[in-house]
Amino acid sequence: MNDMLSSLHLPDDMKQLSFDELAVLADEVRQVILDVCSVNGGHVAPSLGVVELTIALHRVFDSPRDRIIWDVGHQAYTHKLLTGRFERFSTLRKLGGISGFPKRAESPHDAFDVGHSSTSISAALGLATARDLKGERNKVIAVIGDGSMTGGLAYEGLNNAGHLNKDLIVVLNDNEMSIAENVGALSNFLSRTITSEFFHRIRKEVGSFLRNRDRFGRGMLHIARKAEESLKGLFTPGMLFQAFGFEYVGPIDGHNTERLVQTLEHVRHFDNAVLIHVLTTKGRGYAPAEENPSLFHGIGPFDRASGKARSSKGGAASYTGIFGETLKKIAADDERVLAITAAMPDGTGLSSFANELPDRFFDVGISEQHGVTFAAGLAAEGFRPVFAVYSSFLQRAFDQVFDACLQNLPVVFAIDRAGPVGNDGPTHHGMFDLSYLRVFPGMTIMAPKDENELQHMLLTALQHPGPAAIRYPRGSGYGVPLDQSLVPLEIGRGEIMREGADGAILAIGAMVRPSLAAAEQLAREGISLSVVNARFVKPLDRGLLLDLARGTGVLVTVEENVLGGGFGSAVMELLEEEGIRGVRVRCLGYPDRYVEQGEQNELRALYGLETDGIACSVREFLARDAVR
Repeated sequence: MNDMLSSLHLPDDMKQLSFDELAVLADEVRQVILDVCSVNGGHVAPSLGVVELTIALHRVFDSPRDRIIWDVGHQAYTHKLLTGRFERFSTLRKLGGISGFPKRAESPHDAFDVGHSSTSISAALGLATARDLKGERNKVIAVIGDGSMTGGLAYEGLNNAGHLNKDLIVVLNDNEMSIAENVGALSNFLSRTITSEFFHRIRKEVGSFLRNRDRFGRGMLHIARKAEESLKGLFTPGMLFQAFGFEYVGPIDGHNTERLVQTLEHVRHFDNAVLIHVLTTKGRGYAPAEENPSLFHGIGPFDRASGKARSSKGGAASYTGIFGETLKKIAADDERVLAITAAMPDGTGLSSFANELPDRFFDVGISEQHGVTFAAGLAAEGFRPVFAVYSSFLQRAFDQVFDACLQNLPVVFAIDRAGPVGNDGPTHHGMFDLSYLRVFPGMTIMAPKDENELQHMLLTALQHPGPAAIRYPRGSGYGVPLDQSLVPLEIGRGEIMREGADGAILAIGAMVRPSLAAAEQLAREGISLSVVNARFVKPLDRGLLLDLARGTGVLVTVEENVLGGGFGSAVMELLEEEGIRGVRVRCLGYPDRYVEQGEQNELRALYGLETDGIACSVREFLARDAVR
């Protein structure tokens, strides 16, 4: 078992293997992916769908001299297995293990760090242009698909690449899926394909007939060939990519290794921009993933035999689920409320909303910039759009959030996966949103201490006359009772959870409960601390925070965000603005670095953002004051 993966020197030895041996290798790769991902979780369906394509790429090209750039990168597991990481593959997505995405620091075969969609063509064009400037002759290949062609950045890259007409190969992995099913006119266009067998049959039968005729027949053969190309353009995206200046090849069966190798061998001799259209099946070779590719796009540990996800820890409802149900409840009473997602209806909790209120639900595909501006347009006409999005993905629409705030439009940003997301690592952690949203004048930013408060904050945001953001973590809530009647909160008003004389812990969002537990732990040591559920990062509860600063002289802020520009920064800016001197402030959060992959609880413990870590930091902070 896994004889080839363990014994061959890959990828070099692949060039000597027969196609039958490559088929055995493909089977080994699939078994290893399933073995590891059933335990660790991971992006199963995308990676299973590109096994043959990846083998063909490494068979034909000479990585790392030839650069292969994977868009998004969650389909690169086969690439990792073929480039010296088989022995460490069991550590995939674990703390201290190999990344679930290509990473330059991990291997010279990883030409570019990725994790967000639609970047590969632009990055590949940069690498190809740099190659030419240096007078080198290697090939550059961008592999894009899995929904990434719905992102505008891909077309910016195509436009520039076609204009420069560099020696560049773009492989379009067309599996008709992103995370959810692809949506939009472009997706429909890409899926209008005619099989190569159809063209082969027409060419053979008509050609044979006309070649046996006189000069008139041969002339008709030439016309027929031209007509064939026109017909092919009607049924394939060839016209689109040719308009961008690319030579178009395809569509090709992405699971036929021999055909893929032949095609790649052919195009590697081109010296201009070429796009190869490859048709694949997401989840190929594993029936549960083929039948439910959305579930297996990114899945936690699962039972390999049945394909059923293993039960999650705890039984409390998730923040995502509570958000979706609450939005649906509010929308039932307010026809102005609309829901928008960027290809993540399941991940953001909006699937039920979409089913019950389809006319008020909009999936814009992987296009966060468009999604925000689309929402702003709706808000300008009196609607109350809610854009549900992961924190790390909203980063892609910074300028569009600016536009919404500039016009003071009542767009609600429901920001899921704030803080550490776990095993997807630094490209997916939501550790910057407080910083990048706080800079916008007029933006209201809030974070709930638990899932019940999330309900009230959503109503608050929807009743607010300007832009508002609610950020909440990935995973289960605390199982607290949920109020049936929702009441809007007073904007900018915090909540005192505990009173004390020796200082105050100012916590936001998911850090409130561990901060409260830390204060109770310290109370048993004779340290008396107030604990505040700040609720709002912008605007701050100025009166409450200034009273605590003047009363105790010691403030500790706690947040699941980078410290630069976050909640703690806002508190210190307030003190400076008010001319408050002599107050000692300690800010707890994530440092000025990209946080590695790992389970959420592992990362919180590593950075001192769980109960014991917070208590330890406060204890040491107060002890330094006592020494002085």
